[in-house]
Amino acid sequence: MKRVSKASWPFGLKPYLWRGSEPVSNRKIGMEFRAIGETEIAEVIADGIVVNSVEDGVDLIGNVYYRGFDKVILYQENVSPDFFDLKTGMAGEILQKFSNYRVRLAIVGDFSGYTSNALRDFIRESNTGKLVNFLSSKEEAVNSLSAG
Repeated sequence: MKRVSKASWPFGLKPYLWRGSEPVSNRKIGMEFRAIGETEIAEVIADGIVVNSVEDGVDLIGNVYYRGFDKVILYQENVSPDFFDLKTGMAGEILQKFSNYRVRLAIVGDFSGYTSNALRDFIRESNTGKLVNFLSSKEEAVNSLSAG
């Protein structure tokens, strides 16, 4: 993983650090780090798309891994629509990278609007494992990532 200087946070994100329930910094929220019991989770909070390519996905892995996290919550609106078009291969490549680096990922959103049977099968199959899950709420994501 490449080392990231504070002057060049990937995606222009700046960390928003928490100790317990109190923010350590009130800088613009880019990524929120939280501890839930024994579990530490990185939550990506951004306006607009954060993952627009496979390279962006790899950069995200590096960004959270560099900070010592191996669990990530990412929101559907922060992922390129191309990700959800399985013909592009983007979803498969990115999720394979998360699996290879053993970084658990929960993508939170409303996936009911997608009509592709292949995508629905892909989501259902992903949700049978523990590494990558597509969930409908942050609470579900936290519970999933906190479970063994």
